[in-house]
Amino acid sequence: MPIIQPLDRDKVEEKGWERILRRCEEVQAPDDLFVRILARAPGYAKAIHDAMHMSHAEGNVPHTLKEIIRVQLARRAGDTYFANLRSRKAIEEGLTEELVEAGCGDFEADPRFTPAEKWALRYAWLMYREPKKIGKAFYDEGKRHWSEAQIMELGGMIALHYGMQVFMRTLGAFPLRDPRGRPVDEAEARQIYGPRVGDGLGG
Repeated sequence: MPIIQPLDRDKVEEKGWERILRRCEEVQAPDDLFVRILARAPGYAKAIHDAMHMSHAEGNVPHTLKEIIRVQLARRAGDTYFANLRSRKAIEEGLTEELVEAGCGDFEADPRFTPAEKWALRYAWLMYREPKKIGKAFYDEGKRHWSEAQIMELGGMIALHYGMQVFMRTLGAFPLRDPRGRPVDEAEARQIYGPRVGDGLGG
């Protein structure tokens, strides 16, 4: 189990809990393990999941692009939990594992990404590697592809999700499902994923 164990569903006292669980089931990034851990601090599960869900699954930047960014960040964070999750919503919208891998690799040279998408992927890539490269010139380039509102959407999502990924890394958590969506217990998840934060396909 994670270092801080999740509460059982029936022991959570959280406003809007059923809605939170429904969103976790619909998107599965994060799944309900994450919010059941947060629920140990009353009010935190709703507040944090609301912000993460809004920044990831809603807004005016394509969810599929945000999902690639989310995985890229989780790998940077070294988090076995978030790096191995995949958004059901993004998959239903056409995102493939091959495109996730491309967005975590040499995306600059990949013709499958538009200049706007490459800028967004670069934004996430640089934020925690070479932040000094993100300045006025960088944002001026971004404004050629995205509105200022969309740039704020991307920046907020990058900062929020990376922070929670670093937190989950310290807890040693794993997803509640295997890469094909089948529910698994802690022992099986640990066997499937081990320490990997790579392709998310098990080993």
